[in-house]
Amino acid sequence: MIARHFILWLLCLAAAIVSLVWQLVAIVGSPRRAMRIAVGFDQTANAAFGGDEDETISSRAWRYRAEPHYAALARLINVLFNNSNHCAAAYESEQARRQA
Repeated sequence: MIARHFILWLLCLAAAIVSLVWQLVAIVGSPRRAMRIAVGFDQTANAAFGGDEDETISSRAWRYRAEPHYAALARLINVLFNNSNHCAAAYESEQARRQA
């Protein structure tokens, strides 16, 4: 069983490396694709931290903003994106996508 998990880990590692290379290429040729790859990494990180694999960290921070550490995280993300509404917009976008 451990061997299977290790093989799966190796496949995930290879997928991450290939994705990062494609993202670098896409930054020049297809910025939209580069952003979609970035969102995939964001969702992966959210899942790694115990969140939903279909949700970004920004959306999760907004959803749990009543909790102090999530409120601080939402403020930090908004500053990093230079957009005071980034996390709220991410949450609203994901809610609209789920309803569609």
